[in-house]
Amino acid sequence: MFIPVDQSSILSKTNPLGEKYICVLNDLSAGETVDLPEVIKARRSIRRYKPTPIAEDVLRKILGAARLAPSANNAQPWKFIVVRDEDMKLKLTGACNNKKWMAEAPVIVVACGFPDEADSYMGGYMNSFSVDVAIALDHMILSATNEGLGTCWIGRFKEEKVKDLLKIPSDVKVLALIPLGYSNEEPESAGRKNLSEIICYDKFS
Repeated sequence: MFIPVDQSSILSKTNPLGEKYICVLNDLSAGETVDLPEVIKARRSIRRYKPTPIAEDVLRKILGAARLAPSANNAQPWKFIVVRDEDMKLKLTGACNNKKWMAEAPVIVVACGFPDEADSYMGGYMNSFSVDVAIALDHMILSATNEGLGTCWIGRFKEEKVKDLLKIPSDVKVLALIPLGYSNEEPESAGRKNLSEIICYDKFS
């Protein structure tokens, strides 16, 4: 069963474009507060973007959030390629099942992981690099939401084509592509399972 996400308590401000967005902690005036759960509620997968450029200081703040993410043994086995070149963005859409709307965003972030630098025995059976990079990307996406920007996690792509376009070494893995920009749509929440469906206590049930 899916339930809608309640947005009634989200604290918002207005960005330079005159649009409402969830408050950034650094933008709050004295006495104002905002909870991380409200930021999480505000996040949406955006598939239409305005061509408005992203200010460099805003972009660096978003990228900096990924840098602060935790990772197994603090290995930080990641690198993020910031693609702003219009021709390259269009070529990347060809590696993502021709999702041309991705190129509308002023930035596409390509997330890369380094298996050789990550914990090779997480849980006794797997390499941690994909989990580590996913945590960093989640930090980046929530930071972007805080800044009034939209994102969409692109996981369906042809890795070899992405690697060829961006000259990524063979021992590096591509985990996701994230278009980043000001949203040109207001999608409704897709809903989520009820908490009782995904939580159990003391043993699996």
